[in-house]
Amino acid sequence: MARRLLGDRAPAAQGTKMEKRWLNRSLRAGLVLGLLYCVYLVSTQAIAHWYSRNGTAESIRKAIRFDPRNPFYYAQLARVLLYSPEGGDLAEVIRLFEQATRLSPHQARYWAELGGAYELAGRSADALAAYERAHQLFPNSPEINWQLANFYLRAGKTAEALPALQKVLLGDPSLRLQAFDLAWRATGDAELILAGMIPPDSTIYFQYLSYLLGKRRIEPAIAAWGQLLALRLPFEPQQAFPYLDALIEHRRVEELAAAWTVLLERFPTRIHRSRFDANLITNGDFESEILNGGLDWRIRPVEGVVVSVDTLAFFDGTRSLKIRFDGQHNVNYHHVQQYILVQPGTAYRFTAYGRAQEITTDSGLRFELRDAYDTSRLLLTTENMVGSSGWTPQQLEFRTPRETRLLLLSVLRPPSRKLDNRIAGTLWIDRLSLTAIE
Repeated sequence: MARRLLGDRAPAAQGTKMEKRWLNRSLRAGLVLGLLYCVYLVSTQAIAHWYSRNGTAESIRKAIRFDPRNPFYYAQLARVLLYSPEGGDLAEVIRLFEQATRLSPHQARYWAELGGAYELAGRSADALAAYERAHQLFPNSPEINWQLANFYLRAGKTAEALPALQKVLLGDPSLRLQAFDLAWRATGDAELILAGMIPPDSTIYFQYLSYLLGKRRIEPAIAAWGQLLALRLPFEPQQAFPYLDALIEHRRVEELAAAWTVLLERFPTRIHRSRFDANLITNGDFESEILNGGLDWRIRPVEGVVVSVDTLAFFDGTRSLKIRFDGQHNVNYHHVQQYILVQPGTAYRFTAYGRAQEITTDSGLRFELRDAYDTSRLLLTTENMVGSSGWTPQQLEFRTPRETRLLLLSVLRPPSRKLDNRIAGTLWIDRLSLTAIE
């Protein structure tokens, strides 16, 4: 009986071994076939890529034949046909972009390009659907929002366009000026643009202000400044200086005074004069940082003159302003200046201290006060400082005309008319003040 059982098991074992051999051979064959197929795919994809690099319509068509499941080649061919000098078949362009979206339905760019092709063909409803599909897939893309905004504006959908342009502003700084200009050309509505397009970002607000000022749109700029302040966005005082310069240029003195008051309140440690200080000159003792703009000192460079803050020579405090001439130029100098807000019909006293060291030529330095817009109203100068002297006060008393609300204070040196006219030497100035004496 035992022998019979052993005899039955032998054929079964042989059958199992045969099955294992066939299974192993099948697996090996499958692996070989899979490897060959992978080699085939890699080879065809490499050939397709090689053809596509040529960039011509004919070569891209060959790439599609070798790799028909790659959406990139359909979109590439559509672009080549769309922008070819001869002009491609728009129906074929649409078909190619449609195929790209079918093969890659989550690629936002293909949908946006399909929307553009539909729009060219006059299929506005299809174009809107394609653009909005692209926007759903990539809602913060600056490129897609730019295309969508342009489509909305062409379709007269301003309310929909402005939020898309806002995303362009946030996503691509290089498109900001174009976006501002597009919105203005499309709407011409400063209030609508400010409410619907400009995001609460101080950098973008100041770029928008710069755009408006460059277009000489002062009223919209004033409104944008007000909105910036209402949002309490952080910024540096120097960012506001171009706006203040525009207010000066446009003679908007009331707005200038209001804007400067805001800066005084926001930056009390940076701007050395509060609105309650009797001295109307900002940083008249040079103890604080010179901001070089606004209603602080403005110091412009000029050849032959070096201006610096001196911590070794001063009238009082710890600093003064030092102006040194190199003796090589007959300088027409007026490059240290400050605008000063004043009241019309008011008596003022101006005082400054100057120290001269070996200042040559007959034309030395002096202080000049004048009406910022019309010198026929007010033009005053102190004594000419030449040679060498210790700290000496310079003083002027005057009453502002009823039209005068903004003065310009300058350190002045008119060019000499004599043969020996190249100025050398150094002037220090300190403790400048302008106070009402009534």
